[in-house]
Order: sequence, then structure tokens, then C-alpha cells
Amino acid sequence: MTVQLDWPPEVVDRLTEEARKRGLSLEAYLLETVLQQRDSNGAPTEEAEKRRKRADAGARILEIQKRVKPDPEGWTSRDHINYGRR
Repeated sequence: MTVQLDWPPEVVDRLTEEARKRGLSLEAYLLETVLQQRDSNGAPTEEAEKRRKRADAGARILEIQKRVKPDPEGWTSRDHINYGRR
């Protein structure tokens, strides 16, 4: 099967360089990368699923940080956790 992709030259250059570092052709590198993302039945691999979950968690944290305002007294999260422990 032949697939034609129309990517910006800088993306192609970066991928070609990554392939060269691994001793692969661009085609072989892209195929290897795609196959690493899915197992034989097309489901995401465990590692790909872990990466996706980490990325989702990071995105949620960034969204929460946008809504949270700094403490007016200058306390950090650690200060609040340790308050009352002393």
C-alpha cells in the first residue's frame, strides 16, 4: 500500500534526521513508529495508552491552574499541607 502525506518540509526534515540516527529509512521509521502505537488488533498499546493518560492528566492540571488564583498571603501548597502538623 502506498500513502502520500503532504507535510511541511521542517517536519519531514526532523523525521528524516530521527530516522537517520536510528539507521532507518524514513519509510521504515514511520512504519515502526505507527506500529508501536497499536497492537496487532488495532487497539492502542499499553505504553501508548499510558502516554495518552499522562498527557490528558497534564492538560487537566493546566486547566485547573488557569482557574486557581495565588494565595493572597503567599502560602504555597506545601505551607497549607504542613499547617497544623507542627
